[in-house]
Amino acid sequence: MREWLHKWAFGAVALVALCVGVFLLERQRAGLEIIHDRVGTTPVTVTRAVEEGPVAVIVHGFAGSRQMMAAWSESFARAGYIAVAVDLEGHGRNPVPMSGDVTSLDGTTRILLEEIARVTDWAVSIPGAEARVVLIGHSMSSDLVVRAGIADARVEAIVGISVFSQAVTAEAPENLLIVNGAWEGALRAEAQRVMAELGAVEGETMGVPGEGFARRAVAVPRAEHVGILWAPEALREAVSWADASLGRDSDAPVARLGLGIVLVLAGAVMLAAPLARLLPAGETPEGLPRRVFWLLALGPAVAAPLLAMQVEIGVLPVLVADYLAVHLGLYGALMLAGAVIAGWRPERRGWVWGFALAACGIVVFGLLMDRYVASFVPHARRVPIVLAMVPGAVLAMWADAVLTRATATALWQRIVVRSAFLGSLAIAVALDFERLFFLVLIFPVIVLFYATFGMMGRWVGRRTGSTLAVGIGLGLLLGWALGVSFPMYVEAL
Repeated sequence: MREWLHKWAFGAVALVALCVGVFLLERQRAGLEIIHDRVGTTPVTVTRAVEEGPVAVIVHGFAGSRQMMAAWSESFARAGYIAVAVDLEGHGRNPVPMSGDVTSLDGTTRILLEEIARVTDWAVSIPGAEARVVLIGHSMSSDLVVRAGIADARVEAIVGISVFSQAVTAEAPENLLIVNGAWEGALRAEAQRVMAELGAVEGETMGVPGEGFARRAVAVPRAEHVGILWAPEALREAVSWADASLGRDSDAPVARLGLGIVLVLAGAVMLAAPLARLLPAGETPEGLPRRVFWLLALGPAVAAPLLAMQVEIGVLPVLVADYLAVHLGLYGALMLAGAVIAGWRPERRGWVWGFALAACGIVVFGLLMDRYVASFVPHARRVPIVLAMVPGAVLAMWADAVLTRATATALWQRIVVRSAFLGSLAIAVALDFERLFFLVLIFPVIVLFYATFGMMGRWVGRRTGSTLAVGIGLGLLLGWALGVSFPMYVEAL
């Protein structure tokens, strides 16, 4: 009876968190007109609360999407702007890969600037839109909006989030707000250097926005490179800067999505616990001897990058995806082979439960993620990429489950295994930094994966004791997450 009450009480808390989170997020959208459209092949989302107003073009960062910029779209829409958020080539729902030389201003940068210009032209043609533009860009796109703003006379204000741009000088652009997170040390140092050239410090405004040259750099407390996208202080600074630059005065509150997002994602993860109780109970598998555990945790982590470096495929239109698919497969295969030598025998039970875990993760967690946080639903050109990532991901996650006894081992052992996996990717980057640098950007995806889907897999593993169920379920989810989140890229179209 006590166990029954505990199970359903946990499920009730999960549902309450989920429902409250959805309510909070949907309430932020109340009164806004949100329309999804395309500018050529470029997906855009128009958010507005007024019939007429200036335009705010909002551009995500590397591996981002329109969904990640929702707080900015909603805040600017409530302030009387017609907000237009974009999925750049290679990102989100955009079916066209990035192309060109990523190291050259005449390569990828030029192509993306042309895309932003097309979207800006389209945005000011929207009925009711004024030919006055505010450009907002995060991380990679902070450089793009600076360059686009310098070249386009319609742009009256620029907001750069997590900024690094060699186009910023003591003279240009004219109206620039630099917003960094307080925990972005290197980017803050760059902003402080830029302000020092003008004889100013962080937090001080040089000039008067809208009356010639003006610049300001601020650091948002308790914010880092991603969290800054939902920080109310960053949003308030941006709207105030845009209003001052365009001679406007809006007093609408900015969007507060952080709590709603946390509740929605936490509720979706927690819901897996009572659902896992519906699966047949099984015994926790026996662990491998301590010496074998250490050998398998560390050995494949070192060997996989050394072997994978010898393989070059170059088929998938995603940065470092071919290498990552090979790396995952070798890492998992080496670990599983070592476990077999040590006496472990693969099980046959659990594959159905693994597919159920993956379905739950994609349908419940994934669709909520796609609506409120970041793009998670693949377009047709991403499906082959997902399918190519899945085999290696399943092997890697099955190996993880074998070493962690279907995730039932002590916490320190799970930390060792997962840290070794990340360390394996770090070794690959160190061996060929120029070719595999973008693997570094996968690290946050892996950490988020373990914190969300990994917890869902843990509940399934503790209930069923099936390493196969955990391996298939988490492998499918990891392959999906990597396939939909990393930018598509080809050197030339």
